[in-house]
Amino acid sequence: METYNPSEVEKKWQDRWSQENTNSFTRQDLLTAERPFYNLMMFPYPSAEGLHIGNIFAYTGADVHGRYRRLSGDDVFQPMGFDAFGIHSENFALKRGVPPNELIPRNIENFRQQLNRIGAMFDWRHSVDTTDVAYYRWTQWLFVTLFKAGLIERRERAVNWCPSCMTVLANEQVIDGHCERCDASVETRKLPQWFIKISLYAERLLANLETLDWSETTRKAQVSWIGKSEGAEVDFQVVGTADVIRVFTTRPDTLFGATYMVLAPEHELVERIAGSSVRTQVLEYVDHVAKRDLVKRKKEGEKKTGVFSGAYCVNPANGRQIPVWIADYVLVEYGTGAIMAVPGHDERDFEFASTFDLPIVRVIAGPGEGASTPLNEAYTSEGVLVNSGEFDGLDVAEAKAAIVASLAKHGRAKATVSYRLHDWCISRQRYWGPPIPVIHCETCGTVPVPEDELPVELPRLDDYRPDESGLSPLARDQDWCCVDCPECGSRARRDTDVSDTFLDSGWYFLRYPCTDTSDAALDPELIRKWLPVHCYIGGNEHAVLHLLYARFLTMALCDLGLVEFEEPFVKFRAHGLLIRDGKKISKSRGNVVIPKPIIDEYGADTMRLYLMFLGPYEQGGDFRTGGIQGPHGFLRRLWQSVAQASDEPGDAKVMQALHKTIRAVQCDTESLQFNTAIAAMMEYLNLVRAGGRRPKRGEVEPLVVLVSPYAPHIAEELYERLGNTSGLFASARWPVFDEDLAHVEIIEIGVQVNGKRRGSIEIAPDADEESAVAAAMEHGNVGRYVAGNSIKKTIYVPGRMLSLVVGR
Repeated sequence: METYNPSEVEKKWQDRWSQENTNSFTRQDLLTAERPFYNLMMFPYPSAEGLHIGNIFAYTGADVHGRYRRLSGDDVFQPMGFDAFGIHSENFALKRGVPPNELIPRNIENFRQQLNRIGAMFDWRHSVDTTDVAYYRWTQWLFVTLFKAGLIERRERAVNWCPSCMTVLANEQVIDGHCERCDASVETRKLPQWFIKISLYAERLLANLETLDWSETTRKAQVSWIGKSEGAEVDFQVVGTADVIRVFTTRPDTLFGATYMVLAPEHELVERIAGSSVRTQVLEYVDHVAKRDLVKRKKEGEKKTGVFSGAYCVNPANGRQIPVWIADYVLVEYGTGAIMAVPGHDERDFEFASTFDLPIVRVIAGPGEGASTPLNEAYTSEGVLVNSGEFDGLDVAEAKAAIVASLAKHGRAKATVSYRLHDWCISRQRYWGPPIPVIHCETCGTVPVPEDELPVELPRLDDYRPDESGLSPLARDQDWCCVDCPECGSRARRDTDVSDTFLDSGWYFLRYPCTDTSDAALDPELIRKWLPVHCYIGGNEHAVLHLLYARFLTMALCDLGLVEFEEPFVKFRAHGLLIRDGKKISKSRGNVVIPKPIIDEYGADTMRLYLMFLGPYEQGGDFRTGGIQGPHGFLRRLWQSVAQASDEPGDAKVMQALHKTIRAVQCDTESLQFNTAIAAMMEYLNLVRAGGRRPKRGEVEPLVVLVSPYAPHIAEELYERLGNTSGLFASARWPVFDEDLAHVEIIEIGVQVNGKRRGSIEIAPDADEESAVAAAMEHGNVGRYVAGNSIKKTIYVPGRMLSLVVGR
């Protein structure tokens, strides 16, 4: 190959890596590694015909990071597998009309070929496939382990039901009232389901977030979802009965303004307290609400409906009797399923009270207001208490504590903490998943399948379509369902639900290093050596779902003494998203880019380099096919430079630039600023070739190593052509820059406008943001792209880069 031929270069090195097991570890390798570095990326759903360019963007960035760490001397373990069970894969099989048992293995093989084609250094020896019985045997073991520990229970309750997917969904899988998978409006059904008691871990899950090196957007998403609220539980006695309605409120300071009580239609007390004169009306209303769209009930602007229960309860703050209403705007899954309504200071309560002509009382007065100042709308700002007896004049914060303390003396209230996080519903009424390993016996009750009888294998069904019955298709296989009770031996029935796919993916990272261990889920030696994961990269769409569940499962296993750490991921970085034609690249938007034609024409190295050059990795970029010519030309020039290189000593000016480049590329690669690292390498190569000068070996050989995480195939080939026959990863190490040569009083940093590099500026290393922006505005090309726009956002990393987001 006298000229650069990407297809030949890439086939040669992919074949060699495979033959020499360059990227694979044996168990002994894992045990004896001196500098373990577990580089993990989220494994894909093989629920489509292949990976698109957005997927490749994500995996390439993680692979660049792993290759850099390997060159820096770490023993990098970088496995990959497939999250192949679940609704995503089953729906794809239904759409194609091919049983998932046949279709999904074919998809997995196609995905594997695509991932190999991009040259990622995956350790396939330690791959996992969640549909492999050798894997889901241990998912079922995990279920049994948590069940025996009292962390899983089966109970009947109102659950989220997707009428399109025909299965129950966890709260986290309902986005604004819609199924996160198919976007159908979610309904409510009352069914017996399996729940994992994640809510017991709410405070630990929240507190530990402060200790994690995670993307801030991801951390905030979990804080919001866990939803810690400090307030009080207050008891309202139902008049003429022994029943008490307990509410949780974050505003005990407004108790004197509670003029009515509201129960969710599903609340357990509704039927019991409904007055005889209105009972028929109440039950009809409850039945009507049960059939309503849950989305509309949660929607803030939706018109509120309700019915008087016929009962009254006592406001414990002032002893007054207030009516108990049933209304659709209160949901049983939030808090206690009941609220004290304070229409003077809550917008929803004000709207409801206005509709049904219920009393509205002011108990908080703002500046210039008094106890009798009329309320034309709910007052929700700070102030002092009025119309609140002995607590008048206190500010809100003082009143909260004082009122709760006063009621607590009489056993009517207590300060408490509430969380938005609810227990995790893992039952799925579908076919494609691990059967829940439980047997129901009329004599013994609910019995877990003994561990030595695992796995409970998923039977092959000809008819695996879900239906509206609320039962899994497995219930139709009577031969499979009917078994002997493992405790008493009498005839019993298997549980016919399968477990949520997020249970499969909630622990897969623990299994990767242990795949050579067949007699246990976890290998203590390897877990101790390689976990927790050093760096995890994935999509922020899993900020709540997968990441929260994985954290909980690890905590639970730690409590049970099965692992020695309670946080699975030391560092997590959320990658950005690619857009095309102004929209996120996705199949649903019809703007998917298939990587194969690009690789066929330009090679995987060019595609990798282009994707990493599009914009900051954690932000993403705008994919334009024409932009690939620049990275491709850079690799051709690098090839030519190595071919032309002489053995003469490097030029002093070029060598100084080399050491500056090594420092810049190292700093940017470590911090996932791949686009600016590539820009630095491109600028350096331009200097090496400036004016048609002949490159020197000492000028280009270090550049070959620098570029190797980004374009590994051509780097291996050029490294070999430079006389290094043992291979780049076998003998090369990341170049070390000379501090004196790399030090400059004036530095050059790249400037981006809306994610595109538009030039570079020279500034002092310690220049502040204002100075950097001023220098950028004087740059002709930068100014051209800013002209006529205003700067909406500035991202300035001193000594490295300036990014301007502009718009009209």
